[in-house]
Amino acid sequence: MTEAMDLDPPPPTSTTSLPKPNTSKPLLTTLTLPTPPFSYANLTLLTPSPSTTQQQLDPLLLKSYLTSALSQFLGQTGAAIPVDILQVGPASSWVRLPRPDLAAFTAAIASFSGLNNGKEKLVLRVEAAGDFLGALVDRGEEREIWGK
Repeated sequence: MTEAMDLDPPPPTSTTSLPKPNTSKPLLTTLTLPTPPFSYANLTLLTPSPSTTQQQLDPLLLKSYLTSALSQFLGQTGAAIPVDILQVGPASSWVRLPRPDLAAFTAAIASFSGLNNGKEKLVLRVEAAGDFLGALVDRGEEREIWGK
């Protein structure tokens, strides 16, 4: 009785080897960050004339300004954009909103002519806006360091 010979070579075994540190090929690593659900914006209150006393920004004034700007720019759809007020300072504030609405939000704030509080017109300026809060905070501190 003769046995049939297997003429096919055995399949190669699967091995994983890391490149040696002294080789000329660099080791590449990739990282994919998930799309964040929220975006952040830093807003600053401006008054047209520097001779007048600086208006203090409070949560009620900020919410009124944002609602007016969004409703003027996008109507009731803009007024329905949920904006979370994270921090309010004397002249600066941080807000959080859904990421898909960031472009419409910044356009509405930039194009709004301002609120009239009886004596002067109040205008908000978007200092920084983006998806990652840590990068925006660092950008503001960088501006303070370099005097920009």
